[in-house]
Amino acid sequence: MKVAKHSLVVVTPVYEDVEASSRLFRELSAQFQSDVFVVAVDDGSVKQPLDVKNLESAGVDGVVLKLRRNVGHQRAIAIGLGYVSEYMQRDQRVVVMDSDGEDLPSTIPDLLDKLKSEAVDVVVAQRKSRVETFKFKAFYTVYKLFFSVMTGRTISFGNFMALKAHALKRLVAMQELSIHVAGAVLASKLRTGVCALHRGPRYAGQSKMNFVGLVLHGFKGLMVFAEDVLVRVGIACALIAALSVVFIFAAIILKLLGFSTPGWFSVALGILVLMLLQTGALALMTLMLTGVVRGGTVTTVVAYHDFVESVVETNVRVTKP
Repeated sequence: MKVAKHSLVVVTPVYEDVEASSRLFRELSAQFQSDVFVVAVDDGSVKQPLDVKNLESAGVDGVVLKLRRNVGHQRAIAIGLGYVSEYMQRDQRVVVMDSDGEDLPSTIPDLLDKLKSEAVDVVVAQRKSRVETFKFKAFYTVYKLFFSVMTGRTISFGNFMALKAHALKRLVAMQELSIHVAGAVLASKLRTGVCALHRGPRYAGQSKMNFVGLVLHGFKGLMVFAEDVLVRVGIACALIAALSVVFIFAAIILKLLGFSTPGWFSVALGILVLMLLQTGALALMTLMLTGVVRGGTVTTVVAYHDFVESVVETNVRVTKP
């Protein structure tokens, strides 16, 4: 396969965005010339399906993976990485980036420079600045704080990253990859380097990610660490239940000593008993769910073949997976 003949492989998902992705291909070709191989994953586009001619006209070698249906941004990346993992050589490097221009091709060398260290398996882009609305920035700040509280980990990067061959093979063996790419990197225990980069504006068009999709993407990040989240929720519920018991005894003592006002004891006792029952039941449920999650975890390689309709390489070569 031609993917093995290039030192750099770029994986990018494309959904109804031919204009922006074509500009990305031209910039990659101008910057890296024959050193780059582009794996463009057409995520079930209907209005603007990606054609291999978009790669050829940009003068870049590559392949278009045409998916049978729209599977979402994260799974599209996982499918592209699964394809690359079958043909990648040990000395090659893989870069994952969006096709809309917000991940700047000019910053790829910065990622690759940090990846040269023997102590680093993957380098992720941490944003110096964002071309985003105040609403998005506020939501992202709250999300990072919530993510840290619920998982005990810090997430400050997205999909823009560079990987070594062994890191790629480790990631595609994780079922979490198709759920949330950044979360899978955190869960993989790979040695991660951070590179501070600016985020660029979109080349063309509008983002396909609305607020609901953004919230869903955030919760998918929590799903990667479902066990940790459930355990923390269970501990919090157990603590609240224990405090409820303490306050129940305190209320009874105050009642016996005559310090309670009329009606206060029955209201306080009712509320505390209700809190005890609810938090106790929730604590037991989270413990049971933790066992279900742990017992149901099966690690499998991303079976990208099931989603790919065709593999179209440059020079108009078409193969079926």
